[in-house]
Amino acid sequence: LSTVLRLMNLKAKYGWSYKSFIELLELLKLMLPKDNTLPDRHYEAKKVLYPMGLQYKKIHACPNDCILYRKEFESLRKCPRCGLSRYKVKDDGRSSDEDVVDKGPPAKVLWYLPIIPRFKRLFANATDAMNLTWHADNRKCDGMLRHPVDSPQWKKIDGLFPHFGSEARNLRLGLASDGMNPFGNLSTNHSSWSVLLSIYNLSPWLCMKRKYVILCMMIAGPKQSGNDIDVYL
Repeated sequence: LSTVLRLMNLKAKYGWSYKSFIELLELLKLMLPKDNTLPDRHYEAKKVLYPMGLQYKKIHACPNDCILYRKEFESLRKCPRCGLSRYKVKDDGRSSDEDVVDKGPPAKVLWYLPIIPRFKRLFANATDAMNLTWHADNRKCDGMLRHPVDSPQWKKIDGLFPHFGSEARNLRLGLASDGMNPFGNLSTNHSSWSVLLSIYNLSPWLCMKRKYVILCMMIAGPKQSGNDIDVYL
């Protein structure tokens, strides 16, 4: 498990392609003793990591960001607000925006990465669990604004929800989002939006560390959501 996890971290860190990663797995498997259990396919490696809570969910979305196809909209084939098809319509010159397709690739997808399992893993680590209560146990209290906990907004939330504010381990999260082009310079018109969470319970020198910034959603393009991003939140 630890070997597969480190290999997957290296793949993500250095942007290895699937083909190069598979060839590396095959080479390592040949170098190890005959009865080793190292996976030799990327899919098999992901299956090893699945119990750790690193799974994701694909949720179909309206191309105009009207709705997510979940809960009461899960069985629909077109958007009840704008009427666009849930699935991609072939552009053969005869199709129109009013055409509806019953199956096929979705017109737009939200990739949701569950956050609760990752929070549980943080608290399962003794060092991280101690860091998550830094704002209550170790910060300097001198009346200066040194941390978000010193802000009027933090204190107002504690006043409105005293049961929540009385427990130092309850997480205070900051949300940020920005567009990115996953295709580099190959397609300047494509814009996918990542949604990130930062944990304000941590000390100022830790809360923006890569380890503690959590990717919770990726909103597929090709166009930006703009103010309609509220649908995904």
